[in-house]
Amino acid sequence: MTTKIHMLADALGRPLRFRITAGQAHDITAASALLEGQEAGAVLADKAYDSNDLRETIARMEAQAVIPSKRNRKVFIPHDAELYKQRNWIERCFGRLKHFRRFATRYDRRALHFAGFVHLAAAMIWLR
Repeated sequence: MTTKIHMLADALGRPLRFRITAGQAHDITAASALLEGQEAGAVLADKAYDSNDLRETIARMEAQAVIPSKRNRKVFIPHDAELYKQRNWIERCFGRLKHFRRFATRYDRRALHFAGFVHLAAAMIWLR
């Protein structure tokens, strides 16, 4: 069975939280759990995270949702394009994690073992 990792990163591209889900699960399934209990001025995400429920969760956090609208949305919701450029920090975070060969190739068969290694790799990124 394939797995997918969903991650929350801070403004400097350091991992804060992550969830491992089944490979066929949609990205938005882990978003609310990742944001639970967090404080932020803005939440940046790509089009896959465009949903009214997630936008309501972000509004309850009193944060700005910087999420471009999906193409099939009937009423487009504008977003701050300049702030959205900062979304590359999550990609940089994944890039840093992929420097760890065990993360990039997913040697671990069990999700529990993989999650343990992701915790270790995230701690090493924070210590740099």
